[in-house]
Amino acid sequence: MTGTPHDSSGCPDPLRALDLERLRRRTSMKWRTYPEDVLPLWVAEMDVPLAEPVVRAVTDALALGDTGYPAGSAYAEALAAFAADRWVWDGIAIERTAIVPDVMLGVVEMIKLVTGPGDPVIVNPPVYPPFFQFIGHMDRKVVEAPLGAGLRLDPAALEETFRVATASTGRAAFLLCSPHNPTGTVHTAQELAAVAALAERYGVRVVADEIHAPLVAPGVPFVPYLSVPGAERGLSLMSASKGWNLAGLKAALALAGPKAAADLDRMPEEVSHGPSHLGVIAHTAALRDGTGWLDALLTGLDTNRRLLAALLAEHLPALRLHPAEATYLAWLDCRALGLGDDPAQVFLDRGRVAVNSGLPFGTGGAGHVRLNLATSPEILTEGVRRMAAALPAPGGS
Repeated sequence: MTGTPHDSSGCPDPLRALDLERLRRRTSMKWRTYPEDVLPLWVAEMDVPLAEPVVRAVTDALALGDTGYPAGSAYAEALAAFAADRWVWDGIAIERTAIVPDVMLGVVEMIKLVTGPGDPVIVNPPVYPPFFQFIGHMDRKVVEAPLGAGLRLDPAALEETFRVATASTGRAAFLLCSPHNPTGTVHTAQELAAVAALAERYGVRVVADEIHAPLVAPGVPFVPYLSVPGAERGLSLMSASKGWNLAGLKAALALAGPKAAADLDRMPEEVSHGPSHLGVIAHTAALRDGTGWLDALLTGLDTNRRLLAALLAEHLPALRLHPAEATYLAWLDCRALGLGDDPAQVFLDRGRVAVNSGLPFGTGGAGHVRLNLATSPEILTEGVRRMAAALPAPGGS
């Protein structure tokens, strides 16, 4: 599956647009959680200005006083057109979509539709920490099927986990992270088809979190889960929030495969009241008119991935960087540095740089950190310098 080539001509790299002084005026979580002497390279917020079509759409709505409740199918139509152009996938049927407040709340609603209290929900650690939190809060049981070699899906581990999970009640869900957070792995068509075949064999319902789908590296094909053979009973959540830095403008879409339409129809009507109308407007504008900005961002992220690899090779050669094919997150294996199970705390205390601890990501997270590279090359360079400065001096304690 091959999509439209990235073309960032005519749009400047948004990662180079904002300096540290301007960024520190922001009041969001990334910039207000830690003291000002800490350089934040942690939570999934990008250091970018918004795409102009998004700003214009929201500004026009505010000027009209258009701040009521969301309505219509413009968001789904924009996503369908984006998917057809980017992923050569025309499988988004507008009648099999539903608007939800955000991806994680959509995940919760989808899992509620296909499981009951106490049922197992399978995840692939190391994986996005809210998977564990939300599953626990909804009275489901987290079951781990850790990633395998190369931090990719392990079919043998999945099959055994599916078999055991469904042995008692016969009902389970698999919460698939695609592309995978924190590793940046992009699952192939063959891997996803294997997931679908296993899910059908054991009666496991797949719910795919595909929030990072717009953020694949140039030349890497993204394969929507619902596009692979055997995924007709699958459910998916998609959003423009990660690709265009719109986390504060809440909106997402739930998608159902052809054989899951009846499940989606059972979603409580009040769920659709949760998204922000301004969020829907912003996300629609991003998908419809913000692709030039996105392409410039993807080019900048690719440059930053190479820069990060070079910086780590120079300043922290014992640290192992897992090559990422998507997202703007880097998964770093720090075990050879001798900083214990939580090197993020050492980097914070000694280097005054904030990265995510690997521990909340589950099995495989100890000794690792997640770094957000969606920032300027200058800030990224300073972040690695601070991480290196946090290491004990040779022969020291």
